[in-house]
Formats: sequence, structure tokens, C-alpha cells
Amino acid sequence: MKIVITGALGHIGSRLIRALPVIYPEATIVMLDNLSSQRYCSLFDLPAYGRYQFIELDILKEDLADSFRGADAVLHLAAITNAADSFGISEQVELVNYAGTEKVAQACLQEGCPLIFFSTTSVYGTQKDIVDEDCSLDELKPQSPYAESKMKAELLLKRLGETQGLHFIIGRLGTIFGTSPGMRFHTAVNKFCWQATLGKPITVWRTALHQYRPYLDLADAVEAVEFILKRKLYDNHVYNILTCNATVNEILQVIAIHIPDLSIHYVDKEIMNQLSYHVSNKRFNNMGFEFKGDLYKSIKETLDMLKGIRKEGKQCQ
Repeated sequence: MKIVITGALGHIGSRLIRALPVIYPEATIVMLDNLSSQRYCSLFDLPAYGRYQFIELDILKEDLADSFRGADAVLHLAAITNAADSFGISEQVELVNYAGTEKVAQACLQEGCPLIFFSTTSVYGTQKDIVDEDCSLDELKPQSPYAESKMKAELLLKRLGETQGLHFIIGRLGTIFGTSPGMRFHTAVNKFCWQATLGKPITVWRTALHQYRPYLDLADAVEAVEFILKRKLYDNHVYNILTCNATVNEILQVIAIHIPDLSIHYVDKEIMNQLSYHVSNKRFNNMGFEFKGDLYKSIKETLDMLKGIRKEGKQCQ
């Protein structure tokens, strides 16, 4: 078995590459990454029983056919994912997230590989209280260049499926939380944990305090990939993949359990997304997948990992 992962050293990929050999001990895990984020540490201490091949490669600049040849699946994680910062680099985001996905998809077609593509629940901009994968295009109103690029990539894959026979699955992920060797700290839960550990005030837009957003435990993300691979679930459908819907206030309350002196600075300012909504994960549940992630447990694990940098007298409990 051969599994190819683009963006393999990132937040999700760096944990996934350690989990896959447990399930598929004979599989070759081909890791593609351009190292633009310099996550060299993601390659440190890989399990000795894993059969790994790392290729430093830019998916936009180099031929992918050799790397994809003979693959049982290609997992496309390479992307620019910082939604807030994407407004200032919209052209670059479009290039990497859309054009990069097109190049990966074309290589999958050429080599006959099924594609697992991770999109985002940020594509939802509807006024509905509960949203699911059946939202019409009119109801999908991405709130950032990042989300727009992912939505455009989704539509591309659907066209390639209809016109050229591409086999794929699209997972719209909630905002990732949880630890990994290549984890990032610009998303809500992890960023709050980082700020709280350093004793910095957490800046929260007052209007967003009680707004619901979808979140995904990294453990569930890895399990979802394994679930898709085992069942060869390349049905050209879209699935929401998220552990829970939570408010900023609920996240802060969990952090405060471990850091009682948590400082919060409320600001009155227009935020990027004024909407509050629940995203349904029933479609993926109905396929037989069970979400087991735990916001409380993962926040504690993140804080425990960082507690060594707490000032004296303010260690995590």
C-alpha cells in the first residue's frame, strides 16, 4: 500500500504520519512538503516501524506524477490556512489553495489515484441556525479569501469528477484543536491556550463571545482519514467533519479551569464573521463514523505541553 500526503509536516499531517503506520504497517507513507513553514521538527523521531519517504517538493512548481504513481490514495493537506491573514495575501492564497489543488487533482487523474481533499466549514455563511452539506451555492458565502479558495477548489473537484471521472471525497473540517509535532497556534483554541500560558490577555470581540463555531479535535481528524482509507470512501461527496460546536465563552471557561488567573480583554470591534451557527456532522456519522474527540481533554493536553513556559507561581494545575 502507498499513501501520499501533501503538506505532510503541518498540524494535521505531522500527527497523521505517525498514526498511519500503526494501521497499515506495510504501507509506504510518501510525505511531500515544501518546508515553507520550516516544520523540520515534524520529521523528528518518526516511529521506526514506519516505512517513510520524504520529498521536499513544491506542488505548484514540480511534476507530481512520479510521487503519485502507484498510490492507493492521495491526501491533499498543502494549503495556506490562516483565514484572518488571508485578506492581505489573497492572490497567494488563491494560487496555493486553488491552483495547487487543481495540479494535485490532475496528477491524480493521470495516475488513477483517488483524492482525499480537506476543505473547511468556513465556507458556510448562511443565516440558518443549523447548516449541513445540502446548503445551496446561494447559501454558501465564504467569509475570507481562504474560505473562498477552498470553496472554489471544491467546485473544481466536482467538475473533474463529472467530466473526467476523478474519484474523491471532500471533508469540510471544523477549526482544528489538539497537539501535534507540527501544530500551529493561529486558530482559536490553540491561540487562546498559547496566550493564556504566557500570561497574555486573550483578546475577544465582545459580539463573538456567545457565537457558535464548529471545531475538530485533531484525534478525530486522524480517525476520519483512517475511516476513509479503510472503506475506500471516494464517493465524490462532501462531508462535514467536526467534533463539536462551541462558543468562545465555552472555550475560555475550559482554559480557566487550568489557568484561573486567565486575563480576557474584550473589545468592541466588527469581526470577520458576524454569524452564529451550528454545523451538522450527521452525514459522516451516518456512514458509521463516531466522533470521540474531547474539547476539555485536548485543551488540558495543550496547556500541559506548554506549562514549562509559565512564569513562576503560575504553573498549570
